[in-house]
Amino acid sequence: MPETRVAIIGIIVTNPEQVGSLNSILHEYGEYIIGRMGIPYRQKKIHIISVAIDAPQNVINALSGKIGRLKGVSAKTAYSDVITKPET
Repeated sequence: MPETRVAIIGIIVTNPEQVGSLNSILHEYGEYIIGRMGIPYRQKKIHIISVAIDAPQNVINALSGKIGRLKGVSAKTAYSDVITKPET
C-alpha cells in the first residue's frame, strides 16, 4: 500500500445540473473519503461542499481534477502535513 495524505477538497457548485455527476465521482472514490459536508447557499443559488480524504497523492489529484472538469464546478485541495507510510 502506498503512503497516503490527508486532505480537504473544497467544492463550489454553481451549476445544479452537475450534482448527479459530482455525486457519481465522489462515489467512485468512496473508499478514500473520510467524510463530507454540503451546505446549500440558497441566496446565491450555489452549493458549498467539503470532502475530507485520506488517499495516495495521485488519487487525490485525480479526484480533484475530475471534479474540476465538470462545467460549473470548481475544486481546490488543501493538504495536511499528515502522511501515513505503508506498513512493512
